[in-house]
Amino acid sequence: MDHFDCRDGVLHAEDVSLETVAAEVGTPAYVYSTATLTRHYRVLAEAVAAWPDALRRPLIAFAVKANGNLAVLATLARLGAGADTVSEGEIRRALAAGIPADRIIFSGVGKTDAELAFAVTAGVRQINVESRPELDRLAAVAAGLDRTVEVAMRVNPRVGAGGHAKITTGGAADKFGVAPEEALALYAEAAAASHLQPVGLACHIGSQITDLEPLRAAFGVLREMTQTLRGQGLAVTRLDLGGGLGVPYVGGAATASPADYAAMAAAVMDGLEVDIVLEPGRLLAANAGVLLTRVVHVNVRPDGRRFLVLDAGMNDLMRPALYDAFHDLKPVRAMPGEATPHDVVGPVCETGDTFARDRPLPPVQAGDLMVFTGAGAYGASMANEYNSRRLVPEVLVDGDRHALVRARPDWDEMLARDRVPEWLRQGDSPLSAPR
Repeated sequence: MDHFDCRDGVLHAEDVSLETVAAEVGTPAYVYSTATLTRHYRVLAEAVAAWPDALRRPLIAFAVKANGNLAVLATLARLGAGADTVSEGEIRRALAAGIPADRIIFSGVGKTDAELAFAVTAGVRQINVESRPELDRLAAVAAGLDRTVEVAMRVNPRVGAGGHAKITTGGAADKFGVAPEEALALYAEAAAASHLQPVGLACHIGSQITDLEPLRAAFGVLREMTQTLRGQGLAVTRLDLGGGLGVPYVGGAATASPADYAAMAAAVMDGLEVDIVLEPGRLLAANAGVLLTRVVHVNVRPDGRRFLVLDAGMNDLMRPALYDAFHDLKPVRAMPGEATPHDVVGPVCETGDTFARDRPLPPVQAGDLMVFTGAGAYGASMANEYNSRRLVPEVLVDGDRHALVRARPDWDEMLARDRVPEWLRQGDSPLSAPR
């Protein structure tokens, strides 16, 4: 469920007309609904609140990579969310949004020594170690800072899942985590290290997972490993189950509900006496956001093929180009008329700048406003300035009020980030310089 509804023939985000937003901030622009973010968080929180006492204090750590806007993070922080981070920048964003360090998880396969030192100094809840070299480097960093660091071993359970090969992270050939047998050895080594305190195990097998069976299998691996480690006299007090539960993009496959997911996890982990961490991203944010865009023109070829050209491009919403992802496209103002097939494209100079082929759409025209739905996750966070297109702005709606929460940079701001070296400012043209 989301809070984007048609009222008097015009699509609204909660109580704010998207025509009003477009008039104020221009297009393309992302628009987020506070009510939808809140509802999605509470649905998941209520589902895990029903867990037995043996699964203690579940922490819902929002995956910052899905949407790092400070206003979105602050909204979730006020609801009690923690943060799953994969870079120093994401840790800084979480802290700036008001998420306490002891509710921040630090994951990622390529943490630098500087990032590890920052995380240790900041006092994050735990660092999920993904390889032997990283464990060795973290031990050295912690010793240099004379700090004891709580760590979890990220396990690659050899169970891959997800909506696309590029977002499958738990297969044996994927770069994430270590095999179960290696994780057991690393856990024991960490327990013997002077500045490391292993507290648990972690896994994350993919994104946009619509079937619970791969998750059930991965969680079963963590359960068996927990029992093995405890049999060796080692304490295991936390299990980080990752994220990945899919959302019902319109036109996509049916998905398991948060209640079904929570019930499955509780059944697998029942009796373990552990704290649980969940790392949802898409589940909370995807359907809380839309990408508002305007039709530049409709190009009808002699053969009848219709190209709907939008002012939003693949640099604003990369998922279709990267993953062949589906996003529904709707007109902001309801329009009658028979739907006809359109190829939906953007202005970027790439054939890959194609959002859909043969998408049935009503008779839209130049100037019409439209929205891509389900764009609140991995939309703005992956946006870029390819073709020297300015970064897309973001707007947060809360009831009948709205605010620009990331501005579109002006041209001077975009160009000012570049620096021309002194020797290119001497006034001589390279063509006239002596050879």
